[in-house]
Amino acid sequence: MGSLVLPAWLLRARPGGDVALGLGVVLLVAVLVVPLPTWMLDVGLALSFTGAVLVLMVSLFMHRPLDFTSFPTVLLLTTLLRLALNVATTRAILSHGHEGPTAAGQVVSAFGGFLMGGDVLVGLIVFAILLLVNFVVVSKGSGRIAEVAARFSLDAMPGKQMAIDADLSSGLLNEDQARLKRRELEEESGFYGAMDGAAKFVRGDAIAGLVTTLINLLAGIAIGTIRQGLPFGEAVSTYSILTVGDGLVGQIPALLVSLAAGIVVTKGGVEGRADQALALQLGGSKPLGLAAGAAAVMALLPGMPAIPFLALAGAAAWGAVLQDRADKGRKAVAEAPPPPPADPPASDALRMDLLRLELGYGLLSLAAGEAPRLTEQIRTLRKTTAQELGFVLPSVRIQDNLQLPADTYVIRVKEIEAGRGALKPPLHLAIDPSGNPPALPGERVQEPTFGLPAAWIEEFRREEALALGCTVVDAAGVLATHLTEVTRENMPELLSFSETQKLLDELGPEHKRLVSDLVPAQASIGTVQRLLQALLAERVSIRDLPTILEGMQEAAAAGARSLSPILATVRMRLARQLSDAARGPQGYVPIVALSSEWEQAFAESLVGPGEEKQLAMAPSKLAAFMGALRGAFDAASAAGEPAVLVCSGTIRAHVRAVVERFRPATMVLAHTEIHARARIRTVGNVA
Repeated sequence: MGSLVLPAWLLRARPGGDVALGLGVVLLVAVLVVPLPTWMLDVGLALSFTGAVLVLMVSLFMHRPLDFTSFPTVLLLTTLLRLALNVATTRAILSHGHEGPTAAGQVVSAFGGFLMGGDVLVGLIVFAILLLVNFVVVSKGSGRIAEVAARFSLDAMPGKQMAIDADLSSGLLNEDQARLKRRELEEESGFYGAMDGAAKFVRGDAIAGLVTTLINLLAGIAIGTIRQGLPFGEAVSTYSILTVGDGLVGQIPALLVSLAAGIVVTKGGVEGRADQALALQLGGSKPLGLAAGAAAVMALLPGMPAIPFLALAGAAAWGAVLQDRADKGRKAVAEAPPPPPADPPASDALRMDLLRLELGYGLLSLAAGEAPRLTEQIRTLRKTTAQELGFVLPSVRIQDNLQLPADTYVIRVKEIEAGRGALKPPLHLAIDPSGNPPALPGERVQEPTFGLPAAWIEEFRREEALALGCTVVDAAGVLATHLTEVTRENMPELLSFSETQKLLDELGPEHKRLVSDLVPAQASIGTVQRLLQALLAERVSIRDLPTILEGMQEAAAAGARSLSPILATVRMRLARQLSDAARGPQGYVPIVALSSEWEQAFAESLVGPGEEKQLAMAPSKLAAFMGALRGAFDAASAAGEPAVLVCSGTIRAHVRAVVERFRPATMVLAHTEIHARARIRTVGNVA
């Protein structure tokens, strides 16, 4: 016999399916307008009671409020369920109340008879007290707490966001951890905001219960006596039982849900379950001892029942003794001498920071305090570098170094010093772009990044320095500028194998086929890494990674195996990007061309087989070339043209290797690397 296969729509309608919730809400709305039989009313009231208990238990045993983020939605749905059942029972009471106490179902009859105990007046008074407890005490208090929590949560959100960004910039958090904390922060703000609104459901439910009770009682008595012809006493007795039973069945679940809402919003920042928190905070030895003494004194008062108070006094005293012993044990453990520190594993000595900033103690205020400007600058640096070069810098670790002078900082790349400087906060550094010392009173220094003459000036002289045409930077800005240049110079070293793998993994799904075809069949991850490092060494952005990979694939299809021809093909693919980066403020690319004599001299100086050719030019010839190149570019700079050097593709890499020795910021392009539609203008010639 084959197994039963259910339709897909029926599986989706099961509890927890995506259709079940929609069907449930539709049924609740239908209950508002469709009369229900008494057995279905009993089922709905039982479901309301059980659901309220479930919500209360979840709120008691959750560890933090965000563990119950669906509570505002649950609160709305349970309120809607109680209102729908309230309307249904009201319809049944007013329509069939004359038939007896079971006219609205067995649940309503049982609750009404149990609470009233045969006395109508007592039952109404007890019901009114329960209604006031829910309306005045629980729901009003929890609503006020939710309102204050929502306001404080929204007010604290910017500060918490800045703290996350600061930890990310200083390296205390990685990108994934920071993203998770931001998501938790958003969930917390949204949760408390939703709880502020959802608390109004509880209050409105209590008001609706009060109004419904009055309608059921007064209208039921009127209908029973006028329309159904019941004696007044019988009508009062029958409709009172039905009214009180209906109100009790609705108010007890409402009270439980209100209590759950109060527990959720009062939990606040307390971690752990409510029972654990209460036991930990109320179970101290001194409070328990004082409570035991107070209970014993109450037992001795004249007329007081001694047994209950003495029993409570004994229990509290026993708990105080046990807690005192536990406290002494923990104190003895805490005061015991700590064990000798274990030697760190030898593997810890192998770890190194890719980027580290060491500060003298006089500069620690730049990275801490109320306004940590340095962490903001580092965060901006990482974002700008990612946008310009397509590579997210590793986190910069900031630490103090007491061996440094108080005003000195050191920038290290892979534990090796790559830059050093001195700062004088809160003074500002004034730099004259013309290269002359600023004509301002202050300490004369050299700017640490580019070595320009500068002066540390007081803040009140800032406007005066700006009026003289100087650039004025605060201490954090000077350090951030130096860090920016150091990272740009050492960018190839910061692109590790794992970072290269991460760049490939983060490509969009439309590029996955390209990556799988190229790696590892045609090129290894190491080849991709060395190619990207070669581009970054010339400050070429690798943000357009798909185009770079397409260029590698083209070079591999043409039979290229070494890095040089692959790099040449990739740079041809990036011609538009390279031309755009070389374009001057006038809208064209100012070029300095290499003369045919120098082209021939370089071509004749290449020795070696095939793709492994090396430059072997005489030192005197190289010196002459450097002099001619320096003269051509000095003339272009005097004319205000930030020119690039253009030569043939066969010698471009070798010319660049020579130029970067004394002009590392100068771009060297092959003729094929200038886009066909780029406007060019020759501003010089290396003859």
